[in-house]
Amino acid sequence: MKKPIRPVPKFDWFIPIDGDGNHIGTEVAERPPTFDYLREVVQTAERNGFYSMLIPTRFANGLFDERAPLSETWTMVTALAAVTTKIRFLIAVRPGFINTGLFSQMAATLSQISNGRIDLNVVPGGIKGEFEKMGETIDHDTRYNRAEEFIAALRKLWESPEPIEFKGEHIQLNNVHCSPGPLNDIKFYLGGASPAALKLAGSQSDIYLGWISKLADVEKHLERAKKSFSDFGRNSSFGLRTHVIMRNVEEDAWDEASELLSEASNSVKKQRTSLVSGTSMVGAAEQAREFEDYKVDTHLWNGISTVRVNCGSALVGNPDQIAQELLSYWKLGIDEFILSGYPHLEECDRIANDLIPRVQELIETERRKT
Repeated sequence: MKKPIRPVPKFDWFIPIDGDGNHIGTEVAERPPTFDYLREVVQTAERNGFYSMLIPTRFANGLFDERAPLSETWTMVTALAAVTTKIRFLIAVRPGFINTGLFSQMAATLSQISNGRIDLNVVPGGIKGEFEKMGETIDHDTRYNRAEEFIAALRKLWESPEPIEFKGEHIQLNNVHCSPGPLNDIKFYLGGASPAALKLAGSQSDIYLGWISKLADVEKHLERAKKSFSDFGRNSSFGLRTHVIMRNVEEDAWDEASELLSEASNSVKKQRTSLVSGTSMVGAAEQAREFEDYKVDTHLWNGISTVRVNCGSALVGNPDQIAQELLSYWKLGIDEFILSGYPHLEECDRIANDLIPRVQELIETERRKT
């Protein structure tokens, strides 16, 4: 009996709200995260046929000096939605910083404005010390418990325009309604590697989103995630987030990786190191593990983690090599790839033209075999 045919994979791009450029980890970005620049990035991704754009959430700059200019997520994505027509937006949100009833209306309104082109990446965890700066002191597992209530309350609010009651430990809604609701279903993406994160993903997420690591490690992690989905009687779907450093010749790609960090500031490196040291975030600690020359595997490099919060690993090589790498992750069960490269404007064209068609051809060949 043949296995069910896998869906055609989705390819997404990234909105660099910290700033952008040919070098990262400097005091300030070569290209500040202005609306004009981010609009150019998003419209380029839309022209290239990317499915969606991930926009992260930050309380401080996570790629350059922490005091460097940073674009606020919700304001920026609302403006970008108004100047695009097809591409979707995967918006990272942190439960607890906006009242859930109010947020349901904000998301529903943006869904209406964008003609239904938004999904939510719920981020309960955080960078060490980040929550405390904003007056938030609850612990890691409690944040995940609150996130579960956040998603459950939103789904209930969006079922109909009738007022609802929601009595949770962290969220209470009394006779609250949302009208109009979202134009269509908003999907929830969740990540994380801790037991609390995997439990939440298995019970609530539509797509489980992980950061790239060695193939064998991703395989083990996906097995844990699949078990969590299965424990809750739910079907699993997986996405993978990675940077890409690609040139026509492999040696040139590795040279480009070195050049990317060549002007990084020691003060920025110290800021990032302090955020990872002693962190309760399992995934962040894994991304920052030390390897000789930052080489995690044959084509996997985590030098970006020295200056960047969260995902700090990149696939490095020529188009055929990286296409084969992505095919290997697809074979593990990844059906959505969130890619990025520096600078995001030019690399969007390079990836769209030279990489994605190769990956699609390889995957289509494999899909026909099932």
